[in-house]
Amino acid sequence: MNRLLPTLLILATLHAPAAQPWLTFEPADGSASPHPYILLLAGDEEYRSEEGLPMLARLLAHRHGFRCTVLFSQNPDDGTIDPNNQTNVPGMHLLGQADLVILQFRFRELPDPEMRHFVDYLQAGKPLIALRTATHAFQYTRNPNSPYAHFDWRSRTWPGGFGQQVLGETWIAHHGEHGRESTRGLVDGRFADHPVLRGVRTVWGPTDVYAIRNLRPTDIVLMHGLVLHGMQPDAPPNYDKPLMPLVWIRDHTWPNGATTRALTSTIGAAVDLQDEDLRRLLVNACYWLTGRPVPPRADVTPVGDYRPSMFGFNQFIRGRKPADYLSP
Repeated sequence: MNRLLPTLLILATLHAPAAQPWLTFEPADGSASPHPYILLLAGDEEYRSEEGLPMLARLLAHRHGFRCTVLFSQNPDDGTIDPNNQTNVPGMHLLGQADLVILQFRFRELPDPEMRHFVDYLQAGKPLIALRTATHAFQYTRNPNSPYAHFDWRSRTWPGGFGQQVLGETWIAHHGEHGRESTRGLVDGRFADHPVLRGVRTVWGPTDVYAIRNLRPTDIVLMHGLVLHGMQPDAPPNYDKPLMPLVWIRDHTWPNGATTRALTSTIGAAVDLQDEDLRRLLVNACYWLTGRPVPPRADVTPVGDYRPSMFGFNQFIRGRKPADYLSP
């Protein structure tokens, strides 16, 4: 036996770089050509974005040549993923490199220097995909004097805050009965040929339809949400509840003249992302928003096993760190 081996192992351990507090998936083709860089922001207490977004990032990297990094809400003491921590999302400085952001925050209140990165990204006129609770991504209760307090979903100075102003809607209410009625997404026939809907017919997810009332006539509604009486794809429709916008596109122009194009989907929990057509819609949106030609029928097969947790508060898997999602 080599007597130097134990010493070398110890030295290797001592000099091993610390794991980054975020998760990056490189394109599978290994080429040196530029790849659009997508930053995915996971931070909600209920809908398991910390499970859904790593799956989506891996899929986008391995099957479609995007470079993807996922940031997580984390416990600052031990670096574990903690969706209940609303103030600590390491890696926000990476927004300066991003070509596209996929946002799934809820009630976050980041320190001003970290939030500045997000605002700079938006005001540079870069695109955004906003999922589920992103309509109420920010809530300022700790520092109401922050220069970003108007991003709060309840803002009166900037009505409805970031959600209503940039995306088109803030939090209103559950339109379907939460946990008892699911969602069928129906394509708006006027936009059936839109590139984001290429290869998409209908979507289904166990989360309920959100109430939407503040969209503008210029917002493009690609898909409407039909409430279903039950939590299965074949549950009968609840025709007593009208259709609500489910997926839409809005352009928001900032005072500096830059325009943020945002695609918002109020369906998008980790369990919703088991639906093939919903994954395809989001992959198509990544192509479209980064200026790449949308495939005729994008391959959206998850890379590895994908068995997400059901939505619910305090249902997250404790003790995980970002590196735990590197293995399929």
